[in-house]
Amino acid sequence: MSTRITWPIPEPDLPVDVHPALAAMARAASAAYGDARRAHTRAELGEQVADGADGTPTMRVDRLVEDPVAEVAAAQGVNLLSEEAGFVDNGSAVTVVVDPVDGSSNAAAGVPLCCFAATASVDGEATEALTVWLDTGRVWHAFAGHATAYRTTGRTSLDGAAVNLLRPHRRSAEAWQRIANKAGRVRVMSTTVLECALVAEGSIDAFCDPGSDTHRIVDLATAMVTVPAAGGAVLDAYGRRLEIDPDLTRRWSGIAAATPALAEAVAETVRDGNQTRIA
Repeated sequence: MSTRITWPIPEPDLPVDVHPALAAMARAASAAYGDARRAHTRAELGEQVADGADGTPTMRVDRLVEDPVAEVAAAQGVNLLSEEAGFVDNGSAVTVVVDPVDGSSNAAAGVPLCCFAATASVDGEATEALTVWLDTGRVWHAFAGHATAYRTTGRTSLDGAAVNLLRPHRRSAEAWQRIANKAGRVRVMSTTVLECALVAEGSIDAFCDPGSDTHRIVDLATAMVTVPAAGGAVLDAYGRRLEIDPDLTRRWSGIAAATPALAEAVAETVRDGNQTRIA
């Protein structure tokens, strides 16, 4: 029998200098996720209710959290680029790239590894990022081009590194194993946003999609600000430019690492001499 998730969701511990729209969205997302868990069973939260703008199925938990976030975006007068709704033009120079619930399967099941992610951008350039670990209220906040108080591990070598990976896909299984063979420790948490934040704060050395082309820009936008601000690097395994684009059907194999040298070492291991992207 499917049950409800009973433990509460705390209000996010937001810094005072967070963009008002990002702060309001984060509070709305946390409150909505808490409400959703009280009102629905695990099975109901995980039910597929639609197809998102990225072409993948939308779970009920995604919809229940995204709708209030979209209402906040409209009230704050900023545009929205979100995983399920796609691009919503509210007539602003500012677009907020949002993943309302990163780690949807975790969120629906009650596995406490899921995040709200929001990145402010102006004319396609990311300027500020906010990551909220929903089950704990922990927050990572960064401005583009400004160093953060938290720092990466500074590691440069893949050999012996602590690396988080996407779950293995058949199309990228060989590359997955190559990374795992070199790493000293491997974890699979199924929440890209949180795993990239852990790279930024020095809890792990790197996170990688080993060539499956799973990532959308909503998965990587916060990392594109947060990880470099902490001394690390974010790139695509096949060298494609990461850019904020309203076309959510575009895919990347994202890598976040403690240093540019480690990011390149991970990418080279993924490619293993093959410079072409995986179809």
